[in-house]
Amino acid sequence: MTDAMSPPAFHAAHALLPDGWARDVRLQVRDGCIASVDAGVPAQRSDTAVEILVPGLPNLHSHAFQRGMAGLTEIGGGDGDSFWSWRELMYRFLARLVPDAVEAIAAQAYMEMLESGFTRVGEFHYLHHDADGNAYADPAEMSARIAAAAAQTGIGLTLLPVFYAHADFGGAAPNPAQRRLIHDVDGFARLLEGARGALASLPDAVLGMAPHSLRAVTGDELSALLPLNDGPVHIHIAEQLREVDACVAWSGLRPVRWLYEHAAVDARWCLVHATHIDEDERARIVASQAVAGLCPITEANLGDGLFPMQAFAREGGRFGVGSDSNVLIDAAEELRLLEYGQRLSLRGRNVIAPDASRSSGRFLFDGAVAGGAQALGVAAGLQVGASADLLELDATHPALVGRSGDALLDSWVFAARNGALRTVWRHGRACVSGGRHHQRDAITARFAQALRGVLG
Repeated sequence: MTDAMSPPAFHAAHALLPDGWARDVRLQVRDGCIASVDAGVPAQRSDTAVEILVPGLPNLHSHAFQRGMAGLTEIGGGDGDSFWSWRELMYRFLARLVPDAVEAIAAQAYMEMLESGFTRVGEFHYLHHDADGNAYADPAEMSARIAAAAAQTGIGLTLLPVFYAHADFGGAAPNPAQRRLIHDVDGFARLLEGARGALASLPDAVLGMAPHSLRAVTGDELSALLPLNDGPVHIHIAEQLREVDACVAWSGLRPVRWLYEHAAVDARWCLVHATHIDEDERARIVASQAVAGLCPITEANLGDGLFPMQAFAREGGRFGVGSDSNVLIDAAEELRLLEYGQRLSLRGRNVIAPDASRSSGRFLFDGAVAGGAQALGVAAGLQVGASADLLELDATHPALVGRSGDALLDSWVFAARNGALRTVWRHGRACVSGGRHHQRDAITARFAQALRGVLG
């Protein structure tokens, strides 16, 4: 980033702290992190003054390269379309990507995330090899390109290199379309070391790992992978009914049940989608304090189904949101659709918040901040020690005029579109002003050039 040095402090007329809204809040920043938080104090002359300040949202699940194919898969056959036919189109797009294009597409996606209010991304990164399936001279070449895109845009990065070895349950051999994804355990260990080096220049990057799914990893491989890194562990699970049925046919167990009986799932885990779970599986997720990684826009686009969010929330389950396929990047829309999906299913209003005194927008926002931060291995919210990842809401926006407290979040999530988010600071530095990323023109031009090459 080329912006000026971060200001020493911010002063907000209204700020959302971990224990609620406060007035006249002063946040001092040191080395990109919040060094002190004081409420009910006057501004000092050098402070950056804002009207409404809330923490940035974590995006706990992204496949950045898929932003380049957004809108290109909306044609169905005579009997419609499915996740599985979409996946074949995705593999065809993936086969054409070179490192420069991956970096350019990722930068576009990360820029759009920042403009929408996501300040850290969990990149579930499985494109590792060249078009023939061979390792690059640097096995972590593609990871380095993801890190470069994060550096250019300024977004916080939790990199989740993906282990992918099989095409289906029981260790089935991978198919040719998956050749750019495949590792054995030793090769994956080398990838992790290379990825660690690729992240070294980023100020607060986190390295985790992602066994892709129970289709792609055996039990023995999963046991060998987990000791390789002590960061977050993410896994796709129970996204599609066909996946659930195949797991039962293979093992006699549903996917989440199988996972809990073969791995010590705890708070470092994020179970991505977990769409099709029964009551026992839901209870196990809640008890383990793992995070349910929900991606409502993508889950709707792919026809996955609806996670049992109302019951999960009322049982104290931890959750966060992600943009997954990046078909549309909009932080508020992820929260809105999470609630609206449940309203359509349950035929009621304000159905996720666990009691009548709770604001839906505030409950969803608080849950996504806390659960997303946990899943990405960082501290959450506007508190000492957390990264200074800050969003300024525009108090003059038509959807926010005259609001205060939780009504601001309700109105942003359910009633606002473009322009409600004025400024974004990431690690204490402004990267979005007036709703526009500071490097938007250069990033978009490079993205357009890359797409012409990929799609031409």
